[in-house]
Amino acid sequence: MRLVIIVGSVRHGRFGLVAAEWLASQAGLRTDFDIDVIDLDTVWLPDVMFMDPTECKPQAVQDLAPWLAEADAFVVVTPEYKRSFPASLKSAIDWYDEEWRAKPVAFLSYGGASSGLCAVAQLRQIFAEAHAVTVRETVSFHAHHDQDRLDRYNGLDTAGCPFNTGLDAARAMLDRLGWWARALRRARETEPYEPATQHCLGE
Repeated sequence: MRLVIIVGSVRHGRFGLVAAEWLASQAGLRTDFDIDVIDLDTVWLPDVMFMDPTECKPQAVQDLAPWLAEADAFVVVTPEYKRSFPASLKSAIDWYDEEWRAKPVAFLSYGGASSGLCAVAQLRQIFAEAHAVTVRETVSFHAHHDQDRLDRYNGLDTAGCPFNTGLDAARAMLDRLGWWARALRRARETEPYEPATQHCLGE
């Protein structure tokens, strides 16, 4: 199965890329995932979207689409900014539709008093509207920005290795993500997923 890890922050000095690379290394120890890391800072998705859905999408959006379409599962790596997630991540979600449908999404979060879990709570609602399935298990890192250096973060040693609590959370999340990825891929192969048609009241 193909696992795509998405780095949601585009800020300078972000912790997200470090966290994504660590998670990719943990997923790489398994035999059930082929892994891609997509950094939104390098894909250059446009900030402005079109009102006309028939208009041709920008080239950057078209270039990323196959990578998302071929994924069987996603992990979104998100910080928490002002109790929410970054605009770059919302834009990336909104540019695509079918690529998310009937696929599982897990979260690795960081930042703030909630360790990014406020951002995750909002993302669960958004991915539900995208017809994706979010998994319960998460990985979260607390107060990463309070450290002078990323490699001194309270969940990582100087080699970038997490403490056992981080490892246990990652293993549990990847186990659950793998279960959903297998189940939903079988379901999509049996019957293509189509969102239900919504009807106005009175129809």
